[in-house]
Amino acid sequence: MKKSRRLKPVVRVAEDREQQAARVLGAAQARLGQAQQQLEELQRYRDDYRQRFQQAGATGMGAAQLEDYQQFLHKLGQAIEQQGLQVVQATQEAEAKRALWFALRGKARMLDTVVARYRAIEEQQASRREQQEQDERSQRGGRSETL
Repeated sequence: MKKSRRLKPVVRVAEDREQQAARVLGAAQARLGQAQQQLEELQRYRDDYRQRFQQAGATGMGAAQLEDYQQFLHKLGQAIEQQGLQVVQATQEAEAKRALWFALRGKARMLDTVVARYRAIEEQQASRREQQEQDERSQRGGRSETL
């Protein structure tokens, strides 16, 4: 069996692994996008709430209401901090998945190159054999005419 054919299952497995890694990377990137979107929403909500707090403070508010606003802003700050950590984790996960995909992609491309080289060598060998056979036929044909 030709080397290029023997490597076909190996190439297929490498390509399957690359495609699976690409799907996993896509899912990780989607999680990162969602985490970033949630962080942005929390930050917008905090900014809106601060603005309402300032407006309410300008017209005057009681001590209990002031404390409620401050506690809520503090909780929002904690939620934003927690969401920021999730964004960092999702970013690290996506980068790790990207690195894995890139490595598997490199292996699959390398195998494709090896198979292409083997095919080229096999085609050259087949061409040489065919040329030798034609040469032998033409030599035999020339001899029988002279006899």
